[in-house]
Amino acid sequence: MNLSHVLQVSGVSYAYGGGPRVLHDVSLHVGRGEIVGLVGPNGSGKSTLITLIFDLLKLRTGSITIDGAPHRLRSGRQQAQYLSSNDHLPEFLRAAEYLDLLAGLYGSRVDRAAAAALFDRYGMKGRLPHLMEDFSHGMRKKTQLISAFLNRRPLTVIDETLNGIDIEALYLVERELLRMRSEGLGVLLCSHDFSMLERVADRIVFLDFGHVISDVTLDDLRASGRDVAALVMSHLDERTLQ
Repeated sequence: MNLSHVLQVSGVSYAYGGGPRVLHDVSLHVGRGEIVGLVGPNGSGKSTLITLIFDLLKLRTGSITIDGAPHRLRSGRQQAQYLSSNDHLPEFLRAAEYLDLLAGLYGSRVDRAAAAALFDRYGMKGRLPHLMEDFSHGMRKKTQLISAFLNRRPLTVIDETLNGIDIEALYLVERELLRMRSEGLGVLLCSHDFSMLERVADRIVFLDFGHVISDVTLDDLRASGRDVAALVMSHLDERTLQ
């Protein structure tokens, strides 16, 4: 166990039922004060890996620790927050109630003034007491993100949650992620937005067909004269020629 890693995935393989493996001996980590971009085509195993991290699928091979604790234990799960790719929020709750519910899962309370300030900053002034059934797709995504910014867990995993938010909000999110990194928090950011990852990520983990193809720092990638798109596309070009 490396205590400098807020997330450690070691030798994880997985198959659904009796089918073929969708993850093959996957190992990766997220350090404290590090933003790691997770990239890969649809079907590469990214969502399966994230689901395993949060113990929503039963891990059969390998190990996963969160902030030094096994991911299945409450002590591990309480150190991480998962923002999913969909916007399936409980519509019968008001936004303030949703934030209270999530904070309660971590044994904390919402700073109402901080929540109101964030809703104002993200273009949703006065919407905290409103039912989320009236929220647009983008507003639901921003509410998810605001919950993570308020809870500030040692590990935040963002699975395509940034899709559907406006440009101004995306700029604010990038600034907040960098602030979280400066506080020693870790972020695993799954996204197809390569340019955004190049602005905020420290490392890129590239997954394809359940294999880790590359695990490279942005500094090393730039030193090689490539960007994230070139890293991914060169592999996909090679794959189609095989």
